[in-house]
Amino acid sequence: MVTSDQRRRQLAREKYERQQKRREEARRKSRQRWAVIGAAAAVVVATLVGLVVGGVFDGKDTKDAAAEPSASPSAPTPKKSPSPAMAIDDKAKYTFDLETSAGPIKFEMDAAKTPQTVNSFKSLADKGFFDKTKCHRLTTGGIYVLQCGDPEGTGMGGPGYTIPDENLDSLGKPNEQGQVIYPAGTVAMANTGQPGSGGSQFFLVYKDSPLAPSYTPFGKIDTAGLKVLEDVAKAGTADGGQDGAPKTAVVIQKGSVTKN
Repeated sequence: MVTSDQRRRQLAREKYERQQKRREEARRKSRQRWAVIGAAAAVVVATLVGLVVGGVFDGKDTKDAAAEPSASPSAPTPKKSPSPAMAIDDKAKYTFDLETSAGPIKFEMDAAKTPQTVNSFKSLADKGFFDKTKCHRLTTGGIYVLQCGDPEGTGMGGPGYTIPDENLDSLGKPNEQGQVIYPAGTVAMANTGQPGSGGSQFFLVYKDSPLAPSYTPFGKIDTAGLKVLEDVAKAGTADGGQDGAPKTAVVIQKGSVTKN
């Protein structure tokens, strides 16, 4: 015969076993839940890595990836179409004259060093491609550039073709971080972060900027033009951030290329 004391101990044991079972079930579900979360996180990370490698985060796409406020001056991949036939003297120097709403900016281009780039810019300028376009992006931390050359003014436009990279070793050997200094006054091609992806977008460096040697340097800004850029930079961006549309609007009223 079971005494009352034995019955209490039996009930207590059964209660304890039920509690242990519920706790084990909760732990099992928790492990399953974290496994799902971990798998989802891995997918997200893999996706982000793919986007960065693919150049999606290189420009204004996530707006802030041309060097630490923006990892690189970049442009989207334009639709493929033939680049212009070579029609310049590849031993000559040319001047790109930008008449802008902020003041004149001129820079010299050496066709001997960057023939494909100079040829493309002259072809585009002769067609009025740059006229009435705005410089859509200013960076004021990490790197110091004004980016122009997009007919849409959004960072998403291009000429419909790409041109090869040129002159990439002209700024010296990269440091341990894989960067070189683009000196103030340099003009270089924007790209998607992928080789040979330049189009019509370019950036004007107003202060020494560390970047990977992946952007074709093809021009040198004159003293007056550099002063215009510095004044634009002093006003900052429209939203006060380190990467965005310049507060002082810079509209290229006319862009022309002439042989020196």
